[in-house]
Amino acid sequence: MKKVGIIMGSRSDLPVVEKATGVLKEYGVPFEVRVLSAHRTPDEAKKFAEEARSGGFSVLIAAAGMAAHLAGALAANTTLPVIGIPCRSAGSDGMDALLSTVMMPSGIPVATVAIDGAKNAALLAVQIMAVEDAALAEKLAQAREANRLAVLEADEEIRKQFA
Repeated sequence: MKKVGIIMGSRSDLPVVEKATGVLKEYGVPFEVRVLSAHRTPDEAKKFAEEARSGGFSVLIAAAGMAAHLAGALAANTTLPVIGIPCRSAGSDGMDALLSTVMMPSGIPVATVAIDGAKNAALLAVQIMAVEDAALAEKLAQAREANRLAVLEADEEIRKQFA
């Protein structure tokens, strides 16, 4: 199985990134975590993106706050799918990161999840990989069914409580 690359712009993004690693572990998806900055280590970030496919990656997840150009910088240098996680930061509560991640020019797409939405980023990576992996697709289907049953159980409890 190929792996997911998780790149964070700064070590301070680790609490967000750990939510993605937890999901990938649950699904048995191998991953590698790196700290590379679009602004402070542009050459290294570019090299990582350029070599990601040959390095065994199938999807890249980029977590960054503030100007959040990391996802776009990676996407500009690979044809692999890139998922951006805009991270909350002081000052604008993550809106700057969200806009910087989602507003990509035509031709360089970045899938973008919610601010601090690492769990969904990891689930999207798993879904992308599941296109070619029936076992992963089955795990996703089982998780969806478990979520459905949990909501129905909560619904029944609430209905009884307010009957």
